Amino acid sequence: MIAVVRARYDDAAHADALVALLDHYARDPAGGGAPLGDFARENLVRELAARPFVFSVLAFDGETPVGLVNAIEGFSTFACRPLVNVHDVVVRDSHRGRGIAARMFAEVEAIARERGACKLTLEVLEGNAAARTLYERLGFAGYQLDPAMGRAQFLHKWLA
Repeated sequence: MIAVVRARYDDAAHADALVALLDHYARDPAGGGAPLGDFARENLVRELAARPFVFSVLAFDGETPVGLVNAIEGFSTFACRPLVNVHDVVVRDSHRGRGIAARMFAEVEAIARERGACKLTLEVLEGNAAARTLYERLGFAGYQLDPAMGRAQFLHKWLA
């Protein structure tokens, strides 16, 4: 039986599950294909807990952690309301195709609504067809203000 729960960063089982699942995601080609570094492994849960605008949802199959969503509250200046960015989504390979991600997203959406958020945002790699299909089924779509200006693109710049 799959249980979807709001992660408690002060719970050792939740903390261990979060790091293990994020490492699983990081090792996947969709997550970069390399394990989490030692610094992230040692500090991630403490750093997440220190930020009240961050929350995580976990899925367990019995005692086994099988899914994770990390989300970060931001702010929409145009709506003058919070928004929630879904930052990480992972379901263990052994448990994909069972609706676990959709159940975790339902919990994320419930939390976002509790926080008064106006929308959910996320980014997905073009080649991740399974994730794109899920997100579209859940109501996510490309973002644009004026069709003449085109769709928004996600860009980043690493800082040393």
